[in-house]
Amino acid sequence: MAQTQLQQPAAFLSGGSLRFNGIGKTFPGVKALDNINFIAHPGQVHALMGENGAGKSTLLKILGGAYIPSSGDLRIGDRTHVFKSTADSIGCGVAVIHQELHLVPEMTVAENLFLGHLPASFGLINRRQLRQQALACLKGLADEIDPQEKVGRLSLGQRQLVEIAKALSRGAHVIAFDEPTSSLSAREIDRLMAIIGRLRDEGKVVLYVSHRMEEVFRICNAVTVFKDGRYVRTFEDMSELTHDQLVTCMVGRDIQDIYDYRSRPRGAVALKVDGLLGPGLREPMSFEAHKGEILGLFGLVGAGRTELFRLLSGLERNTAGRLELRGHELKLSSPRDAIAAGILLCPEDRKKEGIIPLGSVAENINISARPAHSRFGCLIRGLWEKNNADKQIKALRVKTPHAGQPIKFLSGGNQQKAILGRWLSMPMKILLLDEPTRGIDVGAKAEIYQIIHNLAASGIAVIVVSSDLMEVMGISDRILVMCEGVMRGELSREQANESNLLQLALPRQRADGVAN
Repeated sequence: MAQTQLQQPAAFLSGGSLRFNGIGKTFPGVKALDNINFIAHPGQVHALMGENGAGKSTLLKILGGAYIPSSGDLRIGDRTHVFKSTADSIGCGVAVIHQELHLVPEMTVAENLFLGHLPASFGLINRRQLRQQALACLKGLADEIDPQEKVGRLSLGQRQLVEIAKALSRGAHVIAFDEPTSSLSAREIDRLMAIIGRLRDEGKVVLYVSHRMEEVFRICNAVTVFKDGRYVRTFEDMSELTHDQLVTCMVGRDIQDIYDYRSRPRGAVALKVDGLLGPGLREPMSFEAHKGEILGLFGLVGAGRTELFRLLSGLERNTAGRLELRGHELKLSSPRDAIAAGILLCPEDRKKEGIIPLGSVAENINISARPAHSRFGCLIRGLWEKNNADKQIKALRVKTPHAGQPIKFLSGGNQQKAILGRWLSMPMKILLLDEPTRGIDVGAKAEIYQIIHNLAASGIAVIVVSSDLMEVMGISDRILVMCEGVMRGELSREQANESNLLQLALPRQRADGVAN
């Protein structure tokens, strides 16, 4: 086995494939990777997919030199390697673009690009030469970025471009992206896709880790699936691969089993919305949600779904109309009123509006129910707190080392389950779920769906907002469709298909050419 030499030129790698040979990685008590073998070819974008904990990020850390494998090695071109540091990896033409970008916010773009090898004259940084080299690196990739701008002032998308430019400036031939679009806007995603396509066309080996199926089918030429730290299969021809086949391979069961739809009798009206109007709604809304029903709410961006939820949860006040909860009129002046009535919201942006990032899993579960179980309304009952947190963690299968673990270290799916545990700790009549599985891997989605079905079976009315056509069709008993602040129609489960839903969700053109 040849040992990698630090700062070895990457040029010899040009045109070489990347081969993982029997890669294994063991941590105390955990086998994270077990005998991983596959090849990624130059001139291709090769996706790595699997549920959280499948081993994708661990493999990238081995590729990037952050972890030393317990067994096996890497072969790039005609050389075999075991990287013992990130410097080893970089020196052999490998770059890993992580979710948490490795840039120094207080330094300029140019300084970040050449950190560690800044051009100097007589012991001083040659600023003119540094700027010229930085402009050359950014040309055609991020021409609008000023090399003298501090990285901390750039958008996340721009920082990502700087990270890519930094990798290319070091002659990277193997470039790996770990969930690169998780915090990007649609425009930034389009730009990143174009750049990745360019890297592919230049003959780079590109690895792409993502939970987003649409991105994988859009940009990737091959996909390798992992499960529980083991290699499952590589699909070399994306044109013959379907969404359902890929999901089945990842989770080991059929797509319909993932949604796990179960018919159930519909109960009495739980929530009646009559002529509701407020911010974000163009026309009055009227509909009913029944006990034991999963009511889907579908629409494209700007349809007004989240705005409707803000009215139903007391975050915004209605300007017209009325609400009835189980036959009694309900007036909401604040979220506190909605929570007291049993209307509970899991927001779309769980990191900003759902979790308390610095709090533990237990604190996030107990926070809302705590006042009802405190002595004299202010003294915390430690035994109840522990028992309730343990109960919800067990019931919802929240994957955490212990209840005291800071919730920010959990995966998106487990954060979402902890939020559900918060509301299951309280009396609930209506559950509002805004994009409940966005950014969550397929296995965690299946667990969330099971929780939703169990809640409906217990008599709770569940209203689910989703932009995922397959999801909203897969779990809903009925589907309401919104478009630009207007309720456009209702479809039964039997009537709902992609064509019918999109026909209602897309804006209509009037004879005068104005969208309606």
